[in-house]
Amino acid sequence: MARAGRAYGERVSDDEPVRIRAAGGVVWRPGPAGVEVCLVHRPRYGDWSLPKGKLDRGEHPLVAAVREVAEETDVRAVPQVRLPTVRYRSEGHAKAVDYWSMRAAGAGGFQPGTEVDDVAWFPVDDAVRRVSYPHDAEVIAAFAALPPVTATVLLVRHASAGKRGTWTGPDHGRPLDDDGQAQALALVPLVALVRPARLCSASARRCVQTLSPAAARLDLPIEVCGDFDEPEPGQQAEECALAAAARLVALAQAAGTVAVCSQGKVIPGALERLTGRVDEDFTTAKGGGWLLPFAGDRLVLPDRL
Repeated sequence: MARAGRAYGERVSDDEPVRIRAAGGVVWRPGPAGVEVCLVHRPRYGDWSLPKGKLDRGEHPLVAAVREVAEETDVRAVPQVRLPTVRYRSEGHAKAVDYWSMRAAGAGGFQPGTEVDDVAWFPVDDAVRRVSYPHDAEVIAAFAALPPVTATVLLVRHASAGKRGTWTGPDHGRPLDDDGQAQALALVPLVALVRPARLCSASARRCVQTLSPAAARLDLPIEVCGDFDEPEPGQQAEECALAAAARLVALAQAAGTVAVCSQGKVIPGALERLTGRVDEDFTTAKGGGWLLPFAGDRLVLPDRL
């Protein structure tokens, strides 16, 4: 039964500055009677809740979410769809928790501890009734409303490669600069989270270099695909956007999970066509990207990373 009146879990307004950042997940697996989700029991609070935990300094929320799920449940999970962020008061401070739906990809041997002493899997309706706080129930309900995710694409823009005007060679040969190399290294944990079966890149050198550290970490080749290239002189941007969008769908259907590096003049147009949202800003910073969950050939909800 939800205990909304307890100090832990008291709602706070969106205007109150957040002092504590945390992340977690609705971890799911197929069960005998349908989808099951994972809940944890915490002896300190005597509650059942979604697995979550505080971010380490400088840690990306998605990385923290997967790490905390693994630490609390011993489940290795693959993130799929961004779920609602919840805000409540904890230890006297405003706390925000980012959640993602996650597919359970494996599990070790859970050992009870002082923070979590039990882990259990429940059918979705049972999980909604079992959690101790209304905001957890709302997050699970948002997960339940999603279509089944069949594939996940991590789409990134190449990292920093200096200024086009300062490079004397052909533009496709422009390499990453020092900042770009640091950004490429920072992308490795994010790329690894989706456990890609394939890595694909536009043909520009800076795009291939952006995925190179992840390729070395995952021991995967980088496939070069011209459909993710920026328009050549005389080529229409619309043509490139359509080609990139079609290739993303094809890769999702063929590979299930894939990481792709493209370019700044391609990504916004491709996402406009996949979402149908021509009035949304899909501009992507260098070294930034998107988590793209697919249900068949339909993009469910793009998540800006």
